[in-house]
Amino acid sequence: MIEAEGLEKRFGETEALAGLALSVPEGQVLGLLGPNGAGKTTAVRILTTLLKPDAGRAVIDGVDVLAEPARVRARIGVTGQYAAVDEGLTGRENLEIVGRFNHLGRADSARRSGELLERFALTDAADRLVKGYSGGMRRRIDIAMSLVARPRILFLDEPTTGLDPRSRLAMWDLITELKGEGMTTLLTTQYLDEADHLSDDIMVIDHGRSIAQGTAAELKEQVGGARAVVKMPESAANGTVDELAERSVVEAIGDLAKASAMPYRDGSTVSIAVHATVTTPDVVRRLDAAGVDVGDVAVTRPTLDDVFLTLTGRSAETDGQVNQLEGVN
Repeated sequence: MIEAEGLEKRFGETEALAGLALSVPEGQVLGLLGPNGAGKTTAVRILTTLLKPDAGRAVIDGVDVLAEPARVRARIGVTGQYAAVDEGLTGRENLEIVGRFNHLGRADSARRSGELLERFALTDAADRLVKGYSGGMRRRIDIAMSLVARPRILFLDEPTTGLDPRSRLAMWDLITELKGEGMTTLLTTQYLDEADHLSDDIMVIDHGRSIAQGTAAELKEQVGGARAVVKMPESAANGTVDELAERSVVEAIGDLAKASAMPYRDGSTVSIAVHATVTTPDVVRRLDAAGVDVGDVAVTRPTLDDVFLTLTGRSAETDGQVNQLEGVN
């Protein structure tokens, strides 16, 4: 439903996109994950006909973005980083005017507005001016506006930025509901938990190019996967693990460990890569059955932040650098 090949875009000396390629199958959610300045918003603007690439090709539902932009716009809904609502109008009026822009007619626009107000739990606030809405309500009316014309494809550019935790979770529920109805969605986000929770597939981009793609589990596996971490009793190991103690741990864990896994010793701790399905109780039972005396056991798994740090060289949580050049997000 969404395809792009070799997208390039420069703003002066800044290279916003450097050959980006992506594909989103029908009914799937692709999470476009990257730091500020990675090129996420630039990609969305090109795919939604708001910006022309310097090179490359993009196709939406079989329609070329550059050759037939009007036909593309008829197939998509877009929600940007900031709610595109008219604060001087009511929620109902905002929806109805979008319906009229889409040639629905007065009666159909009113009917569709009523449906969306009910669906987004905004019926009680329908006839209040939007300037009195909370941030979460503004975001809901904004997404509702993008759905007035019943698009097949939805672009959500950092839809939960600035929302409080409760509103953010409500937005997650809404996106999940739309996915359940078959909506094809491209979601850009800086939030690792959001990409993990909502996306069928995640593409990590940095400096305008894709640097990794896969499910959350696949990406985590790329940076080491699960590890069994066994801390030996200090009294038995004298603060360190010797080769014999290490061997006893590895032999006890047995086939729970990956075939090619090499154990790692650090002080009184032994760690070894294990299969993704292995849990802490699995390891404890093996060690207990083998009579191996241990101080503590845990199975650790990498987070998306570990993936992000490995791939980009910085943590998503601490990445606060904002690119001041408009459009290069």
